[in-house]
Amino acid sequence: MKKATILILLIITLAITVKAQEQPNKIMIADKLFERYEYFKSLNIYLKLANRNHPTTHAVERVADCYRLINDYEKAETWYKKVVDMNEAAIIDRYYYAEVLLRNKKITEAREQYKIYYQSENTEQLPFKLATCDSAEKWMKSPVTTFTIKNEPKFNSKSSDWGLTHNDSIGFVFSSNRKISNKKKQIDNRDGDGYFKLFHAIKDTAELLELNTKGNPIFNGDYHIGPAVFTNSGDTAYITITTTLPKSQISVDLKSKGSVQRLYTRRLQLIIATKVKGKWAIFKSFPYNNIKSYSVGHAALSKSGSILYFSSDIPGGEGGTDIWYCEKQSDGEWSTPINCGKVINTKEEETFPNLSADNTLYYSSTGLPGMGGMDIFKAKGEKADWGKPVNLKFPVNSTSDDFCFTTRDSLSGYFSSNREGGKGSDDIYSFGYTPPLVVASIPVKVSKPVAAPKPIAPSPLLTMKKGDSFVLNNIYFDLNKSNIRPDAAIELNKLVDVLQQRPTMRIEIDAHTDSRAPSNYNMDLSKRRAASTVAYLVKQGIAQNRLVSRGYGDTRLLNNCGKGEHCTEAEHQINRRVEVRVLGD
Repeated sequence: MKKATILILLIITLAITVKAQEQPNKIMIADKLFERYEYFKSLNIYLKLANRNHPTTHAVERVADCYRLINDYEKAETWYKKVVDMNEAAIIDRYYYAEVLLRNKKITEAREQYKIYYQSENTEQLPFKLATCDSAEKWMKSPVTTFTIKNEPKFNSKSSDWGLTHNDSIGFVFSSNRKISNKKKQIDNRDGDGYFKLFHAIKDTAELLELNTKGNPIFNGDYHIGPAVFTNSGDTAYITITTTLPKSQISVDLKSKGSVQRLYTRRLQLIIATKVKGKWAIFKSFPYNNIKSYSVGHAALSKSGSILYFSSDIPGGEGGTDIWYCEKQSDGEWSTPINCGKVINTKEEETFPNLSADNTLYYSSTGLPGMGGMDIFKAKGEKADWGKPVNLKFPVNSTSDDFCFTTRDSLSGYFSSNREGGKGSDDIYSFGYTPPLVVASIPVKVSKPVAAPKPIAPSPLLTMKKGDSFVLNNIYFDLNKSNIRPDAAIELNKLVDVLQQRPTMRIEIDAHTDSRAPSNYNMDLSKRRAASTVAYLVKQGIAQNRLVSRGYGDTRLLNNCGKGEHCTEAEHQINRRVEVRVLGD
């Protein structure tokens, strides 16, 4: 009996010892994976430990961290709530909890967590974070009505799709980690998804963009690729890619306290790809790549192609990553990078620059006042001389990450976001922007007694200078017609009055159509409409040499009523418009 009792006690003791050894071993394995940024793999171990009775604070905290770092903010919120209710929770957990609450639009709760965190940490940042909460709440209640956005199913999948760019000779190109047909999906242990590759949108399908050539498999390994930007001719591309060096040749990161692992980061670099006989055949490194010290990526080109903008953490910048630029020299090489300056760069992250045709810079920032996450801003200028950045607000921006805003004319284009309601983790959205109509206040000329002085109409056109433009209010055309309607004649008479008051001013009349009918037909129709408008003004006594007509067809729509889209007649009519551009005197 005594022997049996001793045997039972021994078995129980061994079981307790084995269990006690098992948990530290699993924690050590998970921690090593986490240190290597393999959040997806470490999460599975942490979850088993955190779901036990009486889990450690460390295990629960790491589950929350993993979900945040793989962008699963709903589950991150659930687990951070558990963490902050534990006695041994670190104060930083309050900050991360506030961040995911803001992402999930729990703004009141986010404010409280920010206040708790900043009571003991860097109190100077509290007003900025509270202002972010206020902006998010205010802008979502009063969205910018001149912007309309739409999730684009033809580009998006259940995977992550982002960074759309467009070139006339190539079409639409974007980055995605979707599965490639007939190939085994390569998994990135950071988030459990595939590696990003460049895809080419053809009609309603997307195919892998063929950048690989025999003997040069640079774009076919376990590396992330994208985004890409193309020259106007479409024969040269600047492509962002994580370094392809073997890990033995990559510089070791500073080790965290107590770590014995050789940790490293695959930094970004720019690859310049050139077409030869219609195929991408020449690949070379951007001259200022330095993967041992910093990242270079997210390129953008000016309209002329003579200035290259990019984001980088080159030492000597304003903060994390900044927007930099290089100028093309007479020999075709790029000059030394120059920082774009502290007007647009902050101590945080500035990334994903893009330039419209009029040199408006669009980029994302986490350091300027916004709604949380990355917000999209615009600024006028060039090189290191910029005006104050303007937040595009809601609905373009959200409490999530909003980035890769691309446009030619600032009236339509695309951007990427990981906001809720999308098809995948990152989705591509289109936008349309309708400029405010500014000519509605031009009065009809009224006869006055001979002795009275002639009044000056309070028109914006009277003070406009060369290059200014606006939409002429209520100058619409019937479908497929170019004759001046009676309601349009009333508005044109107001323009005649203003032109008589500025007798030396020259203007350009730009006509636009909706998207219905073939584009060639629309272009011809718009030219007829512009000519018809000019003819009416000449008939009213305005000299012909003061007027220029130009048609744009359906190339500059003000809304999302593109080809194949279902829109009302009123929505289509918005696009059948006339714009006035001042050419000078």
